[in-house]
Amino acid sequence: MRENARVAADFKGFQAFKGDYQELVDEISELLGAPATLENRDFELIAFGAYDSDDELDPSALDPVRTRSILTRRSTATVRAWFEGFGITRATGPVRIPPTPEAGVYRGRICLPVRHRGVALGYVWLLDSDPGPTDAQLAAAMEVAGRIGALLADEAEAGAGLSRELRAVLTAEPGWQQDMAVAELRTALGPRADGPLTLVCVAPWPSADPEDAPAARTIPHATALCTLPWGPSEQSLALLVRLRTPEVTTPALAAATRLLKEAEGVQGTMGGGGRGAGARAAAAGTSGAARVAGGAGSAGGAGSAGGAGSAGGAGCAAGVGDPRTGLAELGTVWQEAAAATRAALAEPRFGPVAQWARIGPYRLLTALPPQAAHDPVVGPLLSPAHRELARTAEVYLDCAGQAGRTAAELGIHRQTLYYRLSRVEQLTGLDLDDGEDRLLLHMALKRARL
Repeated sequence: MRENARVAADFKGFQAFKGDYQELVDEISELLGAPATLENRDFELIAFGAYDSDDELDPSALDPVRTRSILTRRSTATVRAWFEGFGITRATGPVRIPPTPEAGVYRGRICLPVRHRGVALGYVWLLDSDPGPTDAQLAAAMEVAGRIGALLADEAEAGAGLSRELRAVLTAEPGWQQDMAVAELRTALGPRADGPLTLVCVAPWPSADPEDAPAARTIPHATALCTLPWGPSEQSLALLVRLRTPEVTTPALAAATRLLKEAEGVQGTMGGGGRGAGARAAAAGTSGAARVAGGAGSAGGAGSAGGAGSAGGAGCAAGVGDPRTGLAELGTVWQEAAAATRAALAEPRFGPVAQWARIGPYRLLTALPPQAAHDPVVGPLLSPAHRELARTAEVYLDCAGQAGRTAAELGIHRQTLYYRLSRVEQLTGLDLDDGEDRLLLHMALKRARL
């Protein structure tokens, strides 16, 4: 019970962090006489300190990197690596970054690293000016940055607690273990545990490193998230989303789209050799213009991704379970979200974000045990040598056995279709004029996609 009370207190503090950040960023803006932006170490926007300054009316202040950062709310891996190349991840004091017009950076920046116990947790960014802030002003601003660092550390601890509680619920065996895990999560969430909720599944998530997962704070309506195993060697991301009503799932769909973009960003960073590779390249003297040009930008207000997601970009898809009120059926909602994700991966027409309520027969097919994946009668048709025949049979059954529609869909002559269907019957021993044989073949072909 003491642990539950601690987690609940952490969550209450977690909810208050955003206002605290805003106050501290405003304090830095007043100290330095310039608008300041706070980002976490993944260059995600946390707070922006508005300040009445002529700089904000100067078109040169809105260079392409700054503008695209604010509009897209996320920096690309190349932009991030370019700024990290100035040593901001290791710095303990202010870092001045010169303007680089050929890279789209028309105004210099001042970066105040936000650290806690020696670990870089974020950055405060300001546009540099002439004359810029004095050493005394910067020293005072760094003291405020230290307080921000302590808040970020507290928030990370609170978020990690909720992540553990959510993971415990989704991995517990049905029965008393899951009931206990649900009770602990309910205590941690407080009143928010009683409203309409659903789960989003994104898989395969491109990284097993928890630090590569976005903060729940950066995703509107998100309450908690965690990573879970997906298959023998991959990961999925689970996101708990609160809804206004069970009938409106728009927040969950928006969160799923956001996470798909996040997955693309994580994959892009990993594809570039990891977080440190770009910084090492910058330190070695790689052209800043070459690295930054075309990037979304940072150092003026970067944040989480938005916009439309794409299953193809990161090789993953997202699923949304049916909403429930309260946490009692959270395990079932996760099964639905995971099933919808599998359907979206199998059938592009469902993706990149699929809802459990809209995946039709895949609601049943995804529930079948692994040993039911291939019926022995259909096995020969599923061999690589007969891929075209299998596709022909699936399209024919999708078209309710209408030869004209099938031939048009496949772009072949009807006689070619009839020949292929006769070959399907020979390989399987099934009669395509028999309803039950059709049902078996159709289910087997759909199940094979999973």
